[in-house]
Amino acid sequence: MRTMLVFWSAVLVNNFVMSRFLGVCPFLGVSKKVNTALGMGAAVTFVMAIASAAAYMVYNYALIPLHVEFLYNIAFILIIASLVQLVEMFIKKSSPSLYKALGVYLPLITTNCAVLGVTVLNKEAGYGLFTSIINGVGAALGFTLAITLLAGIRERTARNDVPPCFQDFPITLITAGLMSIAFLGFSNLIKL
Repeated sequence: MRTMLVFWSAVLVNNFVMSRFLGVCPFLGVSKKVNTALGMGAAVTFVMAIASAAAYMVYNYALIPLHVEFLYNIAFILIIASLVQLVEMFIKKSSPSLYKALGVYLPLITTNCAVLGVTVLNKEAGYGLFTSIINGVGAALGFTLAITLLAGIRERTARNDVPPCFQDFPITLITAGLMSIAFLGFSNLIKL
């Protein structure tokens, strides 16, 4: 039961983009088309899930026994960078069009603060291995939900008559702000 609360909390209540404002760079940069947003969401989901598990294991089975817990940030960044390289190689081979569409934002998953944020939050909350993975997957699916919703809205606004001063990025920021307000409706829905 608690793991389901952690999952839904990460997806809706504590959405990394809409509530915690982590991962905003790819959220705004890769949300022009729904297909690209879904591809980025899938890549982030894979990286967050595996990074949550790997960070838990490295922290609990390497850093704590060696009494070097203070190195957790460096260790987590190395784990994330390695995973992103694997994802990048896989996408480049399996879907060159998605690789080209994601462009510079794919390697930027390494510096996506949402990915590092989930590993640090898992550590600070004291989650076990399974709960860490569930929180990572929930956070990634929340990221995917937010970026896909914004991409769908951006596709529709691109076809509509928007005043020139609001075209492109200004209307995107207004939309993201309104989405964030909408996600505030989920606050206090789940208390952990």
